[in-house]
Amino acid sequence: MGAMDVESANRRFLMYGVLPLWFVPSVADWTMHRRTRIESTTGVRESAIHALMMAQAGVPVALGLLARVNPLVLSVMGGAALAHGATALWDVRTAVEEREVRPLEQHIHSFLEVLPLTALAFLGTLHADQVRRLLRGARDADDWKLLPKSSPLPARYLAGFGIGVGLCVALPYAEEMFRCLKAARRHA
Repeated sequence: MGAMDVESANRRFLMYGVLPLWFVPSVADWTMHRRTRIESTTGVRESAIHALMMAQAGVPVALGLLARVNPLVLSVMGGAALAHGATALWDVRTAVEEREVRPLEQHIHSFLEVLPLTALAFLGTLHADQVRRLLRGARDADDWKLLPKSSPLPARYLAGFGIGVGLCVALPYAEEMFRCLKAARRHA
């Protein structure tokens, strides 16, 4: 198998494996929150933490899909992955203080926590030259600019992925926030 075949396989795995893996556990996590009636326990506070974690995962995903991978993009992704991990700890600590978090939900959280690191690792294998540039100090001006991909991903893929994110991530958690805000207004 040649280098281009390996790169192509890694890119397909990232696009059609790792990124869509976000959908199923997101819906499962939302289902766990509904089951434990998050709106009656941790409410808006925990739901806002979930929105923060979505941003911490969503911004790097958008960069990876649309921008040329360079030291800037890799740095943002790495920082976001670290921030996401710290926020995930805050999320679980918030949740366990006021509602039951069963082992299945904890396992779902573990899966969601590792996805940003998995995506970053695979992106690093696809762009090892940029990882080396970053580790060596990345001194060129283009290393620290947000640039469009030289070979953009197909619009059809981007649209399908966007629909998946909307239906499986944004919509369920927006519904969760709506329930939490509604419950908070009732109890105010």
